[in-house]
Order: sequence, then structure tokens, then C-alpha cells
Amino acid sequence: MIIPPGPLKVLVATRPADFRKGMVGLASLVQNELRLDPFCGMLFIFRARRADWIELLVWDGTGLVLVTKRLQDWKFRWPRRTDGVMKLSAAQASALFEGLDWSRVHVPRVPKPLHAQ
Repeated sequence: MIIPPGPLKVLVATRPADFRKGMVGLASLVQNELRLDPFCGMLFIFRARRADWIELLVWDGTGLVLVTKRLQDWKFRWPRRTDGVMKLSAAQASALFEGLDWSRVHVPRVPKPLHAQ
């Protein structure tokens, strides 16, 4: 299993990462710089400086999984460079992974259920 079952929470590190460090280095970045648990089942997405290469890191319940994708002829559309992370929906993350403009993916808001009185 690559992606854990159930609803997927996706966080994007908005600053470029050094991919020479591998999965252990990215897990350390999640823990030390983002102050999050790399073993929580969230999908963490990182980019290279040139934005033509991304890496996805996720704990699948048995181990860390690292997925790498490099685009041949264009760059990934990326959020603005800031310090920290940005949340994406699973649909937006899928569009980002395909090299599409993830910001055009509509994320429907789920209405809160009315409580019976």
C-alpha cells in the first residue's frame, strides 16, 4: 500500500528542499523545520529549486514511501515561496502531481450537519 486508506491530508512545503538528503533527510525536515510528525500518515510534498522535480513522502503504516517525479518539458505550478506549509486537497495534490494548475481545482465545502434538537 503506497497511500494510507481513508481521507488523505496533504501538506506542501512551500520552500525548495535539497533532494540529495533522500527520505531520511525529508523526514528530518518535516520533524525539525515544519514541526510535524513525518509518521502521521499525511502526504508531504516537496519541490526542487527549479520546480521541475517534486518528491512525495508518506508513512503507509509499515514504512516511509518516497515518490519522485521529474517533468520533461515544463515545470510544476507551485504555491508562492513562503516559510512553512500549505494545505491542499487530495484532488489538488493529484493535479499538482500531474503537472496541472492545481489552483483551478474546485474544493467543495462540506456543510456542517444540523444537530437534532
